[in-house]
Amino acid sequence: MLDNVKDSDVLQQVQHSVCTDICPTGYRKANRKGQPVCCFDCIRCSKGAISNQTDSADCIKCSDDHWSNESRDKCIPKTIEFLSYTEPLGITLASSAAFCSLITASVLFIFFKYRNTPIIKANNREISFFLLLALVLCFLCPLIFIGRPAKYSCMLRQVAFSVIFTISISSILAKTIMVVIAFKAMTPDSKLKVWVGPTVPKVTVTFCSLIQLVICFVWLGTSPPFPEENMISQEGAITVECNEGSSSTFYSVLGYMGILTCASFIVAFIARKLPDTFNEAKFITFSMLVFASVWLTFIPAYLSVKGKYMVAVEIFAILLSSAGLLCCIFFPKCFIILFKPSVNTREHILSRQT
Repeated sequence: MLDNVKDSDVLQQVQHSVCTDICPTGYRKANRKGQPVCCFDCIRCSKGAISNQTDSADCIKCSDDHWSNESRDKCIPKTIEFLSYTEPLGITLASSAAFCSLITASVLFIFFKYRNTPIIKANNREISFFLLLALVLCFLCPLIFIGRPAKYSCMLRQVAFSVIFTISISSILAKTIMVVIAFKAMTPDSKLKVWVGPTVPKVTVTFCSLIQLVICFVWLGTSPPFPEENMISQEGAITVECNEGSSSTFYSVLGYMGILTCASFIVAFIARKLPDTFNEAKFITFSMLVFASVWLTFIPAYLSVKGKYMVAVEIFAILLSSAGLLCCIFFPKCFIILFKPSVNTREHILSRQT
């Protein structure tokens, strides 16, 4: 009887003998080639898949809105990601936008206070006021980009950005055209004297801005931007972002701004060697170089990042390009107004012109 019990125990041990331990949760079994089925390797489940039972033959893939935990034995909801006002990056960008808009508003106040001085009169003060107001809006524009994207915020952010920047660039183009007209009208028999005044700048800004508005209305009417949850771009996170809708219209908006920038640069470059009284063209030429450099650098940077950092790169480009326009065009005049008032006289300007 005892011998039978011993033989039964040995037989049971042989039946249950394996050459590999059991696979814990989070792993799956992979049979070894050319070896019995009881011999296998334990392979950890890949990211996004789990096994919640021991000795699982396969891993179970998590649903699109869930992700595997560190142990690979449970699917957990993906984190929702977007650039918010509560994180350091969002706070920094929002603070920078608010600070730059205050600086621009201060420059606008200085220009308005000294609006009757020769240096402001000589550089078309009406269009300068309009450009400064547009730059204030340019600096405030990034505030629309921060926060969770929604239906109307997605529609507003790109349209507001494109229209406001178009107004700014068309204002610069108008200022540059007036520099050329003002110089050509100095000759006694010039027929351009009738064009000296606020009419040409107003028509230029209105016409250029209307074209961009038409493109934006077509964009909104056909395939407007909308919020979407991107579950692919980043592992373990759902990126809430704005889909641009119609890509062709979106690139048309950017292309039109590029055309205006090139036109402003070309006219300013041609007018850069005019007499010192009208030397604003030199500053405009440099400002257009800075503006174009920022946005050309923006494209590869934008394409190389993912998630909320794409929005951060776009905000940074908006702030930096707007700051370039403000510094190059208006800071030199503010320096003369505040620190060199002796230069800001009619006699000095006329002597420089002579």
